[in-house]
Amino acid sequence: MQKKEIKKSYKFAVKTTLYITLILTALLTVFSLLSQSFNIWSILGFSVLTFIISFFIIQYRAERFIYRRVKRIYDDLTLLESATLRKQPITTDMATLTQEIGKFAQDKKLEIETLKVREEYRKEFLGNISHELKTPLFTVQGYVLTLLDGAMDNENLRKKYLERANKGVERLIYIVQDLDMITKLEVGDLSLNIEDFDIVALVESVFDLLEMKSAKKKITLTFDMQYPEPIMVRADKERIRQVLTNLVVNSIKYGSFKGTTEISIENLIKNKVIVRVTDNGEGIAKVNIPRLFERFYRIDKSGSRKEGGSGLGLSIVKHIIEAHDERIYIESELSVGSEFSFTLEKAK
Repeated sequence: MQKKEIKKSYKFAVKTTLYITLILTALLTVFSLLSQSFNIWSILGFSVLTFIISFFIIQYRAERFIYRRVKRIYDDLTLLESATLRKQPITTDMATLTQEIGKFAQDKKLEIETLKVREEYRKEFLGNISHELKTPLFTVQGYVLTLLDGAMDNENLRKKYLERANKGVERLIYIVQDLDMITKLEVGDLSLNIEDFDIVALVESVFDLLEMKSAKKKITLTFDMQYPEPIMVRADKERIRQVLTNLVVNSIKYGSFKGTTEISIENLIKNKVIVRVTDNGEGIAKVNIPRLFERFYRIDKSGSRKEGGSGLGLSIVKHIIEAHDERIYIESELSVGSEFSFTLEKAK
């Protein structure tokens, strides 16, 4: 890249020199007229007056010259909505100005980098959502077109294809409902029905619900120990049920054949418990963990995507937990397994 040359300007120097020359000439003329010959006091007086006048001329010219240009910089930066600079008075001090401009440039650089990251995320999100929607849409379209091409006359095929088309529609509805829920959670439009309930009983009901699904892979759903007494927590019961369901479903999807999904409930601090969902499945690489809770983010990048689902489950989990002002954590190691844990408030 060719280095750009800075254009020099002599306008300021020429004008300032001209002003000083004119005034000094006028002073010299006055002194010549007032005294027949110069003495030491005349020279001293002339020097003092020259110094004072030159100082004020140069100071006045420099301030006006710098102020006008600095003010233009401030005005330009104000157009860029620099809140920090708008709060500061205009200064002609170069050190202060350099510091302020440097901070402004750093803030803008950070802002631009953030916008670039968001733009990449937006592009990826649009690509993911189009993929998730077109798969069931093409499935439904394929079965409907097959029926219209003549398969409708075959009663067995008609029923089978309509059932498969219905499953595609159900998946579309599931994706749209999940997107709607995430949007409501993000804008704070989803109200929580806070109540006291037994988290142990809730986990047992989730195990019962997913028993058949886990049986297909011979995965055992279990507690880490016996919980003879109820553990009462304060939260939205149905939302926490959804959190547990999504986490257990994920552990089944990516769990090992004849593996185990284990849930433990531990006291964390005086008014908190932590619920852990642990499996001995395939695990997650460290590079994928920071993005695991993003919408539609999948570790499996292949077009086939061997496991179904909307790709929104973990994003919903994170938003529900954060809507309760709680935290969710993940620890995972490839070929060893994963542990998702979240905190809940104890009932008083």
